[in-house]
Amino acid sequence: MSSVLARRMADIAPFYAMALLARARELEATGRSIIHMEIGEPDFPTAEPIIAAGQRALAKGRTRYTPAAGLPELRQAISDHYRERYGVEVPPRRILVTPGASGALQLATAVLINPGDRVLLADPSYPCNRHFVRLVEGEAVGIPVGPETGYQLTADLVERHWDERTVAVLLASPANPTGTVIPPGELSAIIATVEARGGRVIMDEIYHGLVYGAALQTALAFSDQAFVVNSFSKYYGMTGWRLGWLVAPEDSVGVAEKLAQNLFLAASTPAQYAALAAFTPAAQTVFEARRQEFQARRDFLLPALRELGFVIPVTPDGAFYLYADCGRFTDDSYAFALRLLDEVGVAITPGLDFGHHRPNRHVRFAYTSAIPQLAEGVERLRRVLRLKDQDFRLGRL
Repeated sequence: MSSVLARRMADIAPFYAMALLARARELEATGRSIIHMEIGEPDFPTAEPIIAAGQRALAKGRTRYTPAAGLPELRQAISDHYRERYGVEVPPRRILVTPGASGALQLATAVLINPGDRVLLADPSYPCNRHFVRLVEGEAVGIPVGPETGYQLTADLVERHWDERTVAVLLASPANPTGTVIPPGELSAIIATVEARGGRVIMDEIYHGLVYGAALQTALAFSDQAFVVNSFSKYYGMTGWRLGWLVAPEDSVGVAEKLAQNLFLAASTPAQYAALAAFTPAAQTVFEARRQEFQARRDFLLPALRELGFVIPVTPDGAFYLYADCGRFTDDSYAFALRLLDEVGVAITPGLDFGHHRPNRHVRFAYTSAIPQLAEGVERLRRVLRLKDQDFRLGRL
């Protein structure tokens, strides 16, 4: 890498999923039919109440800066949301509205981490989480996890990997790429373990709402010292609006707001006015219908992939992903994903995007397409794999 560039850039990996998406778009431009299961973006349009609220804001000229911490009405609405959904009181002053969950994660990591500080997180996990730690010159320490812990950290794992340089643990529930959740008792134990050592928890809750079993409890129910990140992208279906939020501990709100002023000044004003409608009964009705549809997609795709020979030992309780062991077919998940795309037009994400723990043996399927498209994808996979690993390995298609 050129000496002109910062050394950290060598450690910021690109998304393999985006490379697969670019290749898929190339194939589509030639007239090929592609079944998209590579990108974690809901296929539903933004709910009409939110669109209408955004249009009203634009018509009224609400396009000027808001305070750096966000529109006061939206911060209050988020506060009300925590009380109504979780029974947790979160003062609006602790809530900062950000440009997506990425803006919230950037604030949390920059506020907490000094150069050389270590942050523990699960491996596999969402790649940007470790990259945000690296951006502020910290060290992201991936702890290998598997089906025995639901691909999640536990209090015991945190205790065993904590050392004198560790300052925080970054959790996600439901998680990307596995869709698994941390049980409330375990989450409480992890938070207690971290705080007993003087550390902080950064909690990624951006898939809250998209759960298919018992409702999840927020980390804020167990501690007022956790940094909690959420987003309007996934459950609320506002990906391109780029809006999220951070709940910061009382002692960190001022510095987080100061940093927000310098990093991005404020989140999008029209998007904030639009998001006010996300908490209305009309929008909630839409979100619940979509949650049920995602559950139906999971319940279709999970047994279908298992029948094809993919190993998915844990049934995910949230998000819209299936993390599958593809070792029956390949020991190179990236080459495998490219071949599926080129041969039969099915786009999936290789495990290389999500860490270093057996990534070549895993792929992620996103069930963000309707069931007819998923069914077509399964049929194409069935044809190419033929349920015979030798056929695929040796190329006898």
